[in-house]
Amino acid sequence: MDLGLSGCVALVAAASRGLGFASAQALAHEGADLALCARTAEAAQSAARAIADQTGRRAIGLRADVRSADQITEAVASTVRELGRLDILVTNAGGPPPGGFRDADDAGWTGAFELNVLSAVRLVRAALPHLERSGRGRVILLSSTSVKQPIDGLILSNAVRIGVAGLAKSLANELGPARITVNQVCPGRIDTDRVRELDQAIAKRSGSSPEQVRRGHERAIPLGRYGRPEEFGAVVAFLASQQAAYITGTTVQVDGGLVRGVF
Repeated sequence: MDLGLSGCVALVAAASRGLGFASAQALAHEGADLALCARTAEAAQSAARAIADQTGRRAIGLRADVRSADQITEAVASTVRELGRLDILVTNAGGPPPGGFRDADDAGWTGAFELNVLSAVRLVRAALPHLERSGRGRVILLSSTSVKQPIDGLILSNAVRIGVAGLAKSLANELGPARITVNQVCPGRIDTDRVRELDQAIAKRSGSSPEQVRRGHERAIPLGRYGRPEEFGAVVAFLASQQAAYITGTTVQVDGGLVRGVF
């Protein structure tokens, strides 16, 4: 299936590794040119070179800590200046520190909100004029299955990512007349550095090994395994495609069936 992404330009936040990198990689394989953001220019440029070498697409690496409004604004401007346009925005950020309610002070709550909610707000704000000019704009917000089913030991993530879900649904309604689709993609346990770090934190608290923690999680997943990053990236690429032009305001779980709720 041709996803119709050839000639499109995508900006992917927090794209030097993990789900951001997998999303960028999938978009490039489908023909999109890319701007990849990371907290350091070196990390972003290294990821961009790897994707360009794999796919033959244009890919640039930009320094943009998503907690910085100024760096976000400059990253969007650099994307349009160097690649000529912007059609697809993938918002992404690392997760806040794990822990329970008693572990988080005001600084932790404020930092989590800025990292996961304000970063998405600022990215969309900066990209919106270019997405409107595109005529086929796509906003894809990477979040977590915690918006459907809270995850033990992740109080900050559980609370603030609900804000991303509300933002996504509201934007879908508001931006639909401009032919901009807005969807949220929620990973379950995908085999990334972040998930391995969380497994290690659980193991430390429980006195078990990371391998035991992983096996326990796998038993709770109907498909019986962690997902692969490229499986997640494929969903992002589809939602960016021409074929997904009538899909907006949705939350798509990529979780192997982990979330048991009907809705």
